[in-house]
Amino acid sequence: MWQYIKQWYTQYFSDPQAIILALVLLAVFAVIVVFGQIMVPVITAVVLAYILEGLVSRLESLKIPRLLAVVLVMLLFLATCFVAVFGIIPMLTRQLTRFFTELPEMLGKGQSYLELLPQRYPAVFSETQIRSFFEGISNELLSTGQQIVSVSLAKAVGVLTVLVYIVLVPILVFFGLKDKYRILAWFERFLPERRELTRRVWRDVDVRIGSYIRGKIIEILIVWLTCYVVFTWCDLNYSMLLSFLVGLSVIIPYVGAIVVTIPIAIIAYIQWGIGPDFWFVVGAYTLIQILDGNALVPVLFSEVVNLHPVAIIVSIVFFGGLWGVWGIFFAIPLATLIDTVIGVWPRRTTDQSGDPLSIAE
Repeated sequence: MWQYIKQWYTQYFSDPQAIILALVLLAVFAVIVVFGQIMVPVITAVVLAYILEGLVSRLESLKIPRLLAVVLVMLLFLATCFVAVFGIIPMLTRQLTRFFTELPEMLGKGQSYLELLPQRYPAVFSETQIRSFFEGISNELLSTGQQIVSVSLAKAVGVLTVLVYIVLVPILVFFGLKDKYRILAWFERFLPERRELTRRVWRDVDVRIGSYIRGKIIEILIVWLTCYVVFTWCDLNYSMLLSFLVGLSVIIPYVGAIVVTIPIAIIAYIQWGIGPDFWFVVGAYTLIQILDGNALVPVLFSEVVNLHPVAIIVSIVFFGGLWGVWGIFFAIPLATLIDTVIGVWPRRTTDQSGDPLSIAE
């Protein structure tokens, strides 16, 4: 057994560069796990600065000085935050409150439809089954609505936390963009001089993850805005809330689009029944999903992320369970990081006796 362990260690950890890369990854992971809750504003600022760096670099490529580019990007960022805080979030809150206020009425309409099933299909459904099923669904939805409202009210009271985010995060983002190279140089002082493998991993990950995150944000905004325009034009109830859910659904490939279809179809059916308006909304939503998957995604991502669907779903489940919403959003970038590390990790081939032959990457 010890021979196999020694052979495995020799194959994967005989190169000092691999040890350095492993220690760097473990240190970053340990800091996030141990100090993640305390350092939420700092981590948020780092993520935002990394996302906005793409715009700053684009302006720099147009011969604009970095400081001026940072100021312009920060003004755009603050304007976007202002619109979100004072325009979009209140609208979402009103529609969410309205939804749970009208939920009992919608459940009543749903119950009247379900009660017809035992008459149409007596061999499949019974009145007792329908009643038990509907009571369970009603209790679960009402309980979930109460929890959402209570959580939103509790968080609204946290004025100090809101002030910290409003004041501290933009300041950290500004200095993170302005002094990017000085900050990176300071961190590099703690790393060994020979870290070519770590640099190689960072370059590959930076290209793939940076393009993915920025592309995903653009995709969310395009899908969200398109659905909002279509739903508003069709006069669909909760148009902002539903379009927001559709926009977020692109974070979870394959599964998100299927899951968010259910509330859209239910609300359209309750509002209009099975008729022309219902089929128009469902058809328009289906067309948006087709255009997103077959036109928008290839343009935005190309071959940036080339992961198997099973790997994507497993990473979403794992990192989502580990870090919640942040884990779901960064599941694919983290899976890309793991894929990149595995791809460049040096391996020392061995003969049958376990003696090292050569290093392969």
